[in-house]
Amino acid sequence: MNNRKIRFPFNIILAPFIFIISFIKHFFIGVKFIFFDSWFNRLDYKIKEKEFKEKELKGKTSLPEKKVTKEKEPEILSLSERQKIAYEKKELLAQMQREINIHKVNKEYYEYYGTNSNGEKVKGTMSATNKITLHNFLASEGIDVYAIKKAKLPNFLKKIGLDSEKELSIKDLIFWLTQVSTYLKAGITLNDTIKLMTKQALKDPTKCRLYRAISYELTLGENFSTALENQGKVFPPLLINMIKSAEATGELIKTLDDMANYYTEIDKTHKEMLSAIIYPTILIVFAIAVLTFIMVYVIPEFIKIYDQAGITVSGFTLGIINISNFITSNISIIIIISLLIIILLLILYKKSKSFRKVIQSIGMHIPFFGKIIIYNELTLFTKTFSSLLKNSVYITNSMEILTNITNNEVYKDIMLETISNIARGEKISASFYNKWCIPDVAYYMIVTGESTGELSLMMDKVATYYGDLHKNRVTNLKAFLEPIMIVLLAIIVGIIILAVVIPMFSLYGEIK
Repeated sequence: MNNRKIRFPFNIILAPFIFIISFIKHFFIGVKFIFFDSWFNRLDYKIKEKEFKEKELKGKTSLPEKKVTKEKEPEILSLSERQKIAYEKKELLAQMQREINIHKVNKEYYEYYGTNSNGEKVKGTMSATNKITLHNFLASEGIDVYAIKKAKLPNFLKKIGLDSEKELSIKDLIFWLTQVSTYLKAGITLNDTIKLMTKQALKDPTKCRLYRAISYELTLGENFSTALENQGKVFPPLLINMIKSAEATGELIKTLDDMANYYTEIDKTHKEMLSAIIYPTILIVFAIAVLTFIMVYVIPEFIKIYDQAGITVSGFTLGIINISNFITSNISIIIIISLLIIILLLILYKKSKSFRKVIQSIGMHIPFFGKIIIYNELTLFTKTFSSLLKNSVYITNSMEILTNITNNEVYKDIMLETISNIARGEKISASFYNKWCIPDVAYYMIVTGESTGELSLMMDKVATYYGDLHKNRVTNLKAFLEPIMIVLLAIIVGIIILAVVIPMFSLYGEIK
C-alpha cells in the first residue's frame, strides 16, 4: 500500500540524461570549432600574412635587414635614461607653454542680459577679454545688450581649476566636422558658418555657448586653430594641429573631411575593441551568476530533501554541499571583499603607471586576445601618424600627439623613445626594432616607408592591414568564446547536478 502511495519523481532521474545528451551534442559542435574552424582561420591568416610580406618586400633587396650591423655605434644612453630625458623634455615644453599663456590676454567669464531681434529676453555666460569686445560681439549677433557683469561662480571655478569644459564626444566631433565642411563647400565664410551653427544650436545651451565662444575668437581676428585651442579641452590636440597645418597650406576643407573620416574609423575601431572586451565579460558574469544561483538556492533544496529522507552523503557530493553551505553563509562577506578587490585594482590601474604597464603587458600576452590589443594599438598609431604626416605636422609634434592618444604604457614608452631618437638624428624605425609588441610586418613597412620617402603611405597601408586583422580577430573571438563558455558552463553545472542527484538513487533503492 505504501509503495502505491509514493510517486517517484522520474523527471528528476531523466533530467541528467537529457542534459548529458544535450551536452554531448554541443560538445561536439565546440570540438568542431576548436579543432577545425579556428585552425582553418589561423592557417588562412598565416597564408595571407606570408603573401603580404612577400608582396611588400619584393624587390626591396636594398632595405636594411632587421639586425644590428657591426658598423652601428653602441648606445651611449640606456633606454631608461632616454625615457627620463624625454619626460623632462615634455615637462620643459609644458612649462614654456605655461609661460606663454601668462603673457596672453587674461579672459574672464561674463554674464550678459539683453533682447534679441524678436524682442525676446536672452541671457548667457561667455568668456571674453573685456566688456567692450563682448558687447560689440553680441551686438553683431543681433542682441541688444543692457547689462554685462562678471560671473562670480564660473570665474571662481576657473581660478581653482574646476572649469566645466569637457572634451567633445567622437560622435559630436564627427558631426561638427562634417557640418563645418559642408557649409564651407557651399561658399559660406568660416565666421558665418559658426554663426549659422550657433543659431541652429539654440536649444542646446552647451553647444550654443561653445559655438559663440569660437565665433567671438574669430571676430577678434584669431585663426581658426587658435580659436579652437582657446576652448581648452573641448577639441583634441590632433585636430588643432591638423587645422593649423591646413591654414598654412590652404586646404582647410580637405583637412576637415579627412579628420571626419579619421574619427569615424577610430570610433569604429574603438567600438570593435569595446565589443571584444564586453562580450567575454558578459559571458563570465553570466556563468558566475548561474553557478552562484545553483550553490545558494538549488543545492540547499536538495540538502533539505536529504535531511528529510535521512540520506547520508559522502565523497564528492559532500564537498559540493560544504561549498554551498560556505557560500550561502558568507555571501555578503564574499560580495564585499570582491567589490573591494575590484575597486583597489581599478584605483591602482588608474593611478600607478607601473601597475598599469604590467596589467597591459599581461593582457597583450594572453593567447588570441592579446593580438586584438596589439592590432588595435597599431591601427590607432599608424592611422594617426599617417594623418599627421599627410598634413605636414612636424615629426616631434606628431610623436607628442601620438603619446597622448593612447593609454597603453608599452606603446607610450616606444613613442618617447622615438622622440629621443629623432632628437639625436636617428631613424624612426630604430625605436620599433626588436620590440615584442611590434610585429615584423609593421617594422619592415616603416623601414620601407623611410627608405622610399613614402612613410605616410606605408603607415596608411599598415593601418588598413591591421585594421582588417583586428576586425577579423574580434569576429573570431565572439565565435570562439561562445561554444567554449557553453561547454565549460555545461561541464561545471553537469558535474554539480550529477553530484547532488546521485544520492537520489539510494533513496529510490530504499523505496523499492
